[in-house]
Amino acid sequence: MQKTYQYPEYAYRQSDEQRLGQPQDHAVVVIGAGPVGLTMGLDLAERGTPVVVLDDNNSVSIGSRAVCYAKRTLEVWDRLGVAAPLVARGVSWKVGKVFHRDDLAYRFDLLPEPQHKLPAMINLQQYHLEERLVEACDAHPRVDLRWKHKLLALEHDDAGVRLTVETPDGVFQMHTRYLIACDGASSDVRRMMGLEFQGQAFQDRFLIADVVIQPKAGAPDPGALAQSRGATLQRLDAEPERWFWFDPPFHPGQSVLLHKQADQVWRIDFQLGWQADPVEEKRPERVIPRIRAMLGEDVAFELEWVSVYQFACRRMDHFRHGRVLFAGDSAHQVSPFGARGANTGVQDVDNLAWKLAAVLRGEAPDALLDSYDAERVQAADDNLGHSTRATDFITPKSATSRLLRDAVLELARDCAFARPLVNSGRLSTPTPYVGSALNSAEEDLFAAPTAAPGWGAPDAPLRHAGGAGWLVDLLGRGFVLLHFGPASEALRRALQDLTPAVQLLQVGPTPDDRPGGGAWLDDCEGLLAQRYGAAAGTAYLVRPDRVVAARWREAEPARVRAALDRALARA
Repeated sequence: MQKTYQYPEYAYRQSDEQRLGQPQDHAVVVIGAGPVGLTMGLDLAERGTPVVVLDDNNSVSIGSRAVCYAKRTLEVWDRLGVAAPLVARGVSWKVGKVFHRDDLAYRFDLLPEPQHKLPAMINLQQYHLEERLVEACDAHPRVDLRWKHKLLALEHDDAGVRLTVETPDGVFQMHTRYLIACDGASSDVRRMMGLEFQGQAFQDRFLIADVVIQPKAGAPDPGALAQSRGATLQRLDAEPERWFWFDPPFHPGQSVLLHKQADQVWRIDFQLGWQADPVEEKRPERVIPRIRAMLGEDVAFELEWVSVYQFACRRMDHFRHGRVLFAGDSAHQVSPFGARGANTGVQDVDNLAWKLAAVLRGEAPDALLDSYDAERVQAADDNLGHSTRATDFITPKSATSRLLRDAVLELARDCAFARPLVNSGRLSTPTPYVGSALNSAEEDLFAAPTAAPGWGAPDAPLRHAGGAGWLVDLLGRGFVLLHFGPASEALRRALQDLTPAVQLLQVGPTPDDRPGGGAWLDDCEGLLAQRYGAAAGTAYLVRPDRVVAARWREAEPARVRAALDRALARA
């Protein structure tokens, strides 16, 4: 059925240890070459850690699957050198609209604050994403990506993990100090270790239809969707948005979601109800009339991919089990409303990779990996809560719940207080690690709560080394001390003696007044100081995952040293 994409087939290659029958001692092995596993391999490699990635398949995922990638996720891929082609090929958007029947009930903007390097969200089929990540892994000297390698069994102890792996040439053994399971919701690693999910599966079914649409040119711009669906698609083609309907006339009593993707492919999700037959509903003679009722007779389309799914909101009790760590869908599952699947998986990577690299380099104790479990379990619970509330709003469990929901939708058109109650899937945003053991307690007052310890460091435009740039480009590779105004000589000397190294970034003043030592940034539009609530002397210690570890109105060397120790679980 696929019309716009040809699936690649990657070559199986026999490894040296397989050919010689002598298992090597690997630092890290990743199971699963989906978006999370490939990102994990690339991130670890960028941080200096050699990594082997195993996958039992030899191509990218079938169908568009995950399609929405948020700004925070794009920032991770930008640091890894793969975001630019994804943004160029994907569909950037930030506005979402929610309709009740044919009337607009609610509008939201994912990035109301201007001046960020990357867009709020892009839509791009998962196979395009995976293909680009595979290219980056293949080009990296520290990533060993092995296709047609199926994990058969594992044994783990305090020294590492022994793997039994099957390939087209037979079975062989591997050994790794750490194993990272990125092998999806049906994780073989989780099954082999006898671990389970806790949570709930929702008794509803949804139809995904990827449709190639070429709207007719020159159609009038309508005042309402009902006047001309073809013209509305033409408008959405020029200014992409996320559109969600409750109880639309073309699919009464249910919900529908519409997204534009690359290559003129549009994602349409139809709620079907629990009684729907998943096999019957995938038949073209069932799918095509639904789409035609939605788009109208004036829109020509072709089916690209069709799937029926049931979703769940659940997670493992813990994401760390000795030297085996779980990330992405192998650790947690959420409903698709809110684009939290791939995005939260990549944020798992962002949290884990720097910590594991620090442990392997001897810069931090093994206990630092416990903070991955604590912080990402907290994030998973946050996402599960958002996802469950969205699902309950979209699929009411009783007549009373439906009446309440419909009343909220009616009120939202005219009453601002009702709009925050409308929930068609709160779009993915990073969870702040409030209360993390890695955060340093604050002793000073700040007016920027969203840049507090545990929060992601906000981006802002700046000038650096004579050219325009972004703060996000200077964060994410190691620890950074962002200092507003010149740092003292004692602080500059202290930073040079720290392990690991802490890069000093100083903001302002004018070039003629800048003392030597450390890089200098020009807050060209004043947004850096505004977003950090900063004055002269203010300093932020930022972790390698761009999360604020500590902040002060005056950064004394002893305070910075103690905060670094705490952020590395050395305190």
